[in-house]
Amino acid sequence: MSHAAEQRCLALLRGVPATFERCLVQAAPRQAIDVARAREQHATYAAALAAAGCEVRVLPADDLYPDCCFIEDTAVLLDDLAVLARPGAASRQGEVGAVAAALAALLPCVRLSAPAALDGGDVLRLGRKLFVGLSQRTNAAGVEQLAQAARARGFEVATVRLAGVLHLKSAVTALDDETLLMASGLVDPEPFRACARLETPAGELRAANVLRLPGKGRVLLQAGCGATRALLRAAGYDPTEVDISEFAKGDGALTCLSLLLRA
Repeated sequence: MSHAAEQRCLALLRGVPATFERCLVQAAPRQAIDVARAREQHATYAAALAAAGCEVRVLPADDLYPDCCFIEDTAVLLDDLAVLARPGAASRQGEVGAVAAALAALLPCVRLSAPAALDGGDVLRLGRKLFVGLSQRTNAAGVEQLAQAARARGFEVATVRLAGVLHLKSAVTALDDETLLMASGLVDPEPFRACARLETPAGELRAANVLRLPGKGRVLLQAGCGATRALLRAAGYDPTEVDISEFAKGDGALTCLSLLLRA
C-alpha cells in the first residue's frame, strides 16, 4: 500500500438550505430530516476538514435547491481544470451556477452541455484514472464529454455500469492513489480488477463512501462503522469518524458534501 504525501487542499462546501427536508430521496417511505441537526453535522464535518489541514470555504445555501449542500455533484476537478457537471435530476441543474462562479475564481472551467447528464458522485478518481458510473443520473453523453476533457490531461477513463445504487461512489471510493474501498455486491468488480481493493465488512455497506484527507492515509469515515474502522486501521489507514446521519436520509454520504481542490 502506498500513501503519497499530500499538500494542503481547499475544501469547498455549500450550506444546508431550510428546504433540505424536501431533497430528492430514492427510498420510500422517506425518513423525516431534522434540518437543524443536519446543520450541526455539517459544521462538524467542516471542522473535521479544517482540523485535517484543509482551508474550508462554505458557499451560501439556496432554498430554491433543497439538494444544494450535496456540492460534489456540481463539478469534477481535474487538477488544473473544473468540469462543471450537468446533474441528471432537472431540479438540481440550477445548483451549478453558484459553484461555477466560485470555481471560476480559482481555475479554468468547462461546462457540460445537453444531452449530457452527469453527477459528480458518479466520478471516482484513482491516481490518473477516472471511473465513471452510468447511473440514473449520469448518461453516456455525460461520460463522453467528461472523457474528452480528462483524456486531454492525461487521464484514463473507464465506464462502470450501475444497478441498485444511486451513484458510483455510493459503493466504492479511493483510500489513496492505488487502493479502493468497495462494498461487496453493490458494484461490478470487473472494471476494478487491476486495482488494490479492500471490502467493507458485512453489515457496513455504507462505509464504502470515505473521504480522503490531506496527509498519509487519513480518511473520513461515517460514524457507526466500527468493523470498517478496524479494517482500515489494520491496513495502515487513519480513519476519523463523522456523523452524517441526517444527510444519509437524503441519500447523501461523506464525499457528497465537499469539493476538494488539492494542491
